[in-house]
Amino acid sequence: MALHHYLAFDFGAESGRALLGTLENGKISLQEVHRFPNGMLTVRGRYHWNIFRLYEEIKKSISICVNDLKIQPESLAFDTWGVDFALLGADGSFLGLPYAYRDPHTNTAIEEVDKLIPKKRIYELTGIQFAQYNSLFQLYALQKNNAPQLSVAKHLLFMPDIFNYLLTGEMKTDFTFATTSQLYNPNTNNWEVELFNTIGIDPKIMNPIVKPGTVIGYVSESVCKETGLKPIPVIAVASHDTGSAIAAIPAEGENWAYISSGTWSLMGVESPKAVINDDSMACNFTNEGGVEGTFRTLKNIMGLWLLQETRRAWSKDKKYEYSELVVMAENAKPFEYLIDPDDSTFLNPESMPEAIKAYCKKTGQKVPEKHEEIVRCIFDSLALKYRYVAEQIKRVTGNKVEKINIIGGGSQNKLLCQLTADACDAVVIAGPSEGTGVGNLLMQSRALGHINSLDELRKIVKNSFETHKFTPKDKNIWDLSFSKFLKINKL
Repeated sequence: MALHHYLAFDFGAESGRALLGTLENGKISLQEVHRFPNGMLTVRGRYHWNIFRLYEEIKKSISICVNDLKIQPESLAFDTWGVDFALLGADGSFLGLPYAYRDPHTNTAIEEVDKLIPKKRIYELTGIQFAQYNSLFQLYALQKNNAPQLSVAKHLLFMPDIFNYLLTGEMKTDFTFATTSQLYNPNTNNWEVELFNTIGIDPKIMNPIVKPGTVIGYVSESVCKETGLKPIPVIAVASHDTGSAIAAIPAEGENWAYISSGTWSLMGVESPKAVINDDSMACNFTNEGGVEGTFRTLKNIMGLWLLQETRRAWSKDKKYEYSELVVMAENAKPFEYLIDPDDSTFLNPESMPEAIKAYCKKTGQKVPEKHEEIVRCIFDSLALKYRYVAEQIKRVTGNKVEKINIIGGGSQNKLLCQLTADACDAVVIAGPSEGTGVGNLLMQSRALGHINSLDELRKIVKNSFETHKFTPKDKNIWDLSFSKFLKINKL
């Protein structure tokens, strides 16, 4: 196999990075070109994404790759978190910074939209779980608040679309990202006009939907001149980061589920079609697009956001390394404090530790005071929430979860991986930690014809990265703890 280079941009809520992927002899190797901070920008009490600073970081990353590493990649692509978007005018100018999904302007949107169109009908049309930050509810909130930019908006660009546009001038939306919006109908394979009409938004602001592996356009002359890059193709990979991550799972056999573990934990199964029925709606499962026409039937769980925000709150007095927090949790007594990670009070509290204490008090538990108690509470609660979702997966799909593939940053947390195996009574295969970036890079390779199928892509992942296996133990103890978890959280 010839030597090929690709450049992947992977944006998360905490940071972004550029990864150089080199494909040779059936293996892919990674090199981090540049890492940079991300985070919500607070402007007069509202939360936004600073896309123009990120654009500067993109150009800096390209310049480092070309000028410092002396490598001209054959293509590049973006993946980001879901749902968020920017509005543009007829002349292609931005009408403000995108709102961040944690902005409170959507706090009552689900209930208000339900009065316009029943939730059951929305789910029948989209198969997407109800979350106040979904694009549908963000658009509704803008309309309700008479946002002036809506009156002149001619284009809506989701986060990866924004960066594709800034580099190429082209406006298109990848299928995997479109499905996150709760504006897409998987049965008609198009934007759902009924929903746009319901909230009073013209669907003409939406872009054409393209499949992962489509060339969006070519890097503009101005960016090439500024960075030294050749006019290479910009590719629509699975531009929703979870879509890229799931593409890179080295899975085999049947009855396997996945957890893409990062700020969010996304737990589910890969399906040839969207699973939309009464059970999936009752369990609030979502159906997001995958590569090769697949769907990811999954549940969003609050994830390591709880730990990230706890660490941030403590940083004023003590700057913990994540490895220190894991050791603290290992030495703490298990199952003393249990929370529902998805309670709305944890979405964006002023202080995560205080929010956890308040929740424990409200649910009649002792209040954790020591740092190690709070961290252990987070890990135990996440593992037990994974079991709760694993049982829902069986209810919705009819398939028992016997193996769980954990990818993303959380796959490096050996304690959480073992707790997940124990809680779910399932074998856990952890890795690769760079699943999202790998999926992004290898879908570029697929688009350029350097690999020929999803099966081949996953074989390359298996050949390229070490994984770790965790086997379940202490089943009786975890069964009792799960009963306690359900009772405390009224699940």
